Amino acid sequence: MIKAVIFDMYETLITHYDCPLYFNAEMAKDAEIDVIKFQRTWHGTESDRTIGKLTLEEVIEKILRENNCYTEEKFNKIVQKRYKTKEELFYHLDSEIIPMLTEINNRGVKIGLITNCFSEEAKTIKQSVLYKYFDVTCLSCVEGIQKPDQRIFKLCLDRLGLKAGECLYIGDGGSNELEAAKECGMKPLQAVWYLKGLSGYQQDRKPEYINVESPLDVLNYI
Repeated sequence: MIKAVIFDMYETLITHYDCPLYFNAEMAKDAEIDVIKFQRTWHGTESDRTIGKLTLEEVIEKILRENNCYTEEKFNKIVQKRYKTKEELFYHLDSEIIPMLTEINNRGVKIGLITNCFSEEAKTIKQSVLYKYFDVTCLSCVEGIQKPDQRIFKLCLDRLGLKAGECLYIGDGGSNELEAAKECGMKPLQAVWYLKGLSGYQQDRKPEYINVESPLDVLNYI
């Protein structure tokens, strides 16, 4: 019997690609720094940002200062735009996301969240319309562990007070999350509803896992 559904966040519950992007190229432009120079530090700090060793603010200041172009105005512009675009994601949900989460709750099934995220993303997740639906959240930058490390899956199970076999894990398949969930003993399903709009969609499908075509279809597996 399924007692909990554990979700990934990005490209599963929300998507980056239905609203304007503000990734490294866009930040580099606002910083007036060559994108390769910006990426050198941005990509180089990704792991530390993912496990909470560095915040967005610390990294943006570092990049601006090492390129001798720090101003408070430029720093604030980049940081604020980054937060705003991360908040914007929650205003472009698939129309079935909230009905799906509501029905899972109505059935007495718990909802967990395991996601790799940065400090600015953790803040917007906690302030979002979705946050109230989660019984347990495991955010990589808060826990200091990122997928596919088994420890973050086991941490979520411990907090839910459930065995792995009692849980579904649903994600788009990035970060080897489906493989890790399966190894942990959960039943993994691949969420493909947001992937459908991306180029290379067919290559992103993982035929070894059940592909769930729309959010409400998740209910068929509970």
